[in-house]
Amino acid sequence: MQKNEKTTENIELLAEDKAGQYDELMAYFKCAMMEIETKFRVLNEEFSLQYDRNPISAIKSRLKTFKSIREKLIKNDFPLTVNSVEENLNDVAGVRVICSFERDVYLLAEALLSQDDIELIAKKDYIAHPKDNGYRSLHLIVAVPIYLVNEKRTMRVEIQLRTIAMDSWATLEHQLRYKKNIEFTDEMAEELFRCSQLSSELDHKMDNLRKLVNV
Repeated sequence: MQKNEKTTENIELLAEDKAGQYDELMAYFKCAMMEIETKFRVLNEEFSLQYDRNPISAIKSRLKTFKSIREKLIKNDFPLTVNSVEENLNDVAGVRVICSFERDVYLLAEALLSQDDIELIAKKDYIAHPKDNGYRSLHLIVAVPIYLVNEKRTMRVEIQLRTIAMDSWATLEHQLRYKKNIEFTDEMAEELFRCSQLSSELDHKMDNLRKLVNV
């Protein structure tokens, strides 16, 4: 969370809690995010030895802003408290893993979930079953322990695994669909869906090439 978001507004909206509790919880989520990032970086190194290439193109992470957290609590009729954030929201901490090939998505997910300190909370495979708008990605909600000075805490992290093609489409789709002062038409949505199909076709062609060169 950015420093300039730690204002008295946070205290007022989470009036039942002390101001410091919210910042402390965000720090815990950030630690959990770092744990997941580290696990994927280690896996990337191991897979690079096995396949002589790095399956991960990039790793991105983010914490939900206070505004987004507040809006989601209100939308789902959850209490506006620090405890409510931890108990009810699964996507406060998010890690996005961008892979070279579709096969890498599943290899990395399987390797992560096989670790004995990772608990799978939920899984949604939008690659096998894309969303109606064409969105493709593998989503995992996991619980991971973080080790503090005097305690161990288990925090939840949302993980998105996708290929370079999937990530490019999703990023551009969001920019186009939610551009201010522009009406997004059905024709635009249909064109974006066709672009998603081309993106999927590209992934399949690249995966076929991967098989030919045996990587």
